[in-house]
Amino acid sequence: MHRMTQGATRRVLGIETSCDETSAAVVSGSPEEMTLESCVILSQDVHRLFGGVVPEIASRQHLVGIVPAVEAALREAGVTMDDCDAVAVTHAPGLVGALLVGTSFAKSFAFAHGKPLVPVHHLEGHLFATMLEQTDAAPPFTALLVSGGHTLLLDVPEWGHYALLGQTRDDAVGEAFDKVAKLLGLPYPGGRPIEELAATAASPAHGHPHRFARPMLRKSAQPGDDDYYDCSFSGLKTAVLHAVRNAERSGTLDAERASIARGFQDAVIETLVEKTVRAARQFRRTRVVLGGGVACNRALQDAMRAAMERRQGTVHAPTPRLATDNAAMIAAAGIFRLARGEFGAPDLTATASLPLPGLRRAG
Repeated sequence: MHRMTQGATRRVLGIETSCDETSAAVVSGSPEEMTLESCVILSQDVHRLFGGVVPEIASRQHLVGIVPAVEAALREAGVTMDDCDAVAVTHAPGLVGALLVGTSFAKSFAFAHGKPLVPVHHLEGHLFATMLEQTDAAPPFTALLVSGGHTLLLDVPEWGHYALLGQTRDDAVGEAFDKVAKLLGLPYPGGRPIEELAATAASPAHGHPHRFARPMLRKSAQPGDDDYYDCSFSGLKTAVLHAVRNAERSGTLDAERASIARGFQDAVIETLVEKTVRAARQFRRTRVVLGGGVACNRALQDAMRAAMERRQGTVHAPTPRLATDNAAMIAAAGIFRLARGEFGAPDLTATASLPLPGLRRAG
């Protein structure tokens, strides 16, 4: 049995294969302060041809890339496994086939080198990502996790204790961006193309014609109401579909495409910002931490910062490199779990869906 003290400095090799990025990284430090020594991310651009991630292709690409990624991460950090204290790996949630590649490799690799294995929940990794670049992004804070597969609003009083305030009832934010991008004829993934196109549209103050209803954003809502924190984006997506079809029938889609993108993005951002500020206000948090691929949307960051500045609060967002799925965040969360003496059993396996450890529904 391996025992670690909370403040001890450790070096961890992280492995991430939950979706379509094959990633390995080396992070050292303690749960209070960490140093990113290397991070290798092999993105699978082949999925762009299909307009979305193809699970079978993702799994096969992970098989090809995982050994080179791990070797490159160790080489970039200037260390060997003899210098590492553990191997941390994403075991849930995600695409089962993709996760199995990572967990199977990590178990074998850790055993071969006589190192403990630390299973990490993918979403907890996203919570730790920003702290690798901004040490102030530490609890207590309000967390907004927004990606292609998740939209979660959490209160984080301390690491390992997470109160679920709200979540999407249908599409995740990133999924909505991808679907709207497809409607507008933009490439996959859709977040960056929509953001760039929306930036070319006139602002609502100057009268751009597309303003979509803000989903589940009643101004009269109160804490305890079912829709106070939860989100829904399927109706917004349908409204965009109607706008696109109307523009196609009138032959004005090319002229309206940027306006539609701007109207959609504005609706999403206003909804997310309002829900997050509600949480920060109710739980008296002065810090907001963003995580997930959508967290690198500059319009979202700017709007969130403007809203929190009015409350003398701060917003912490990861750089694009650490906003996407990456092994650095898995290694960081692994250091925390390692310090708590948590290790994976030999029968550890991948799980497609699993609650965040330490998660409870806010009462």
